[in-house]
Amino acid sequence: MIGVIAIIIGGALGSLCRYVMSMNVYLLLGKSFPYGTLAVNILGSIIMGSVYILVMEKITISEELRAGITVGFLGAFTTFSTFSIETMNLIESGEITKAGLNIILSVILCIVGCWLGMSITRQL
Repeated sequence: MIGVIAIIIGGALGSLCRYVMSMNVYLLLGKSFPYGTLAVNILGSIIMGSVYILVMEKITISEELRAGITVGFLGAFTTFSTFSIETMNLIESGEITKAGLNIILSVILCIVGCWLGMSITRQL
């Protein structure tokens, strides 16, 4: 039951952080491209890489707290479903180049972000 509560709390905080960050990125860069979702997913990947190394190699935390952070917070913070609908919207509006760019940037930069988070955290 504690794990479920940790996931609920993490999810609430993650979704709020996603909304705030995404809206601020859109205010800064505009909405002509899904910059907000891309930025959230890259940052979420960096954090996931760091958290993974921390809890697997560096520190011991409870399974409930780990679930609250990874499943709850990061699961709600990152936005694959939003990525998917924004990409489909670009395709349906004829913005094939932007849709392709969003797919390529999201996949490559999020994997690189995860690697970066893991690499930096291993150095700590």
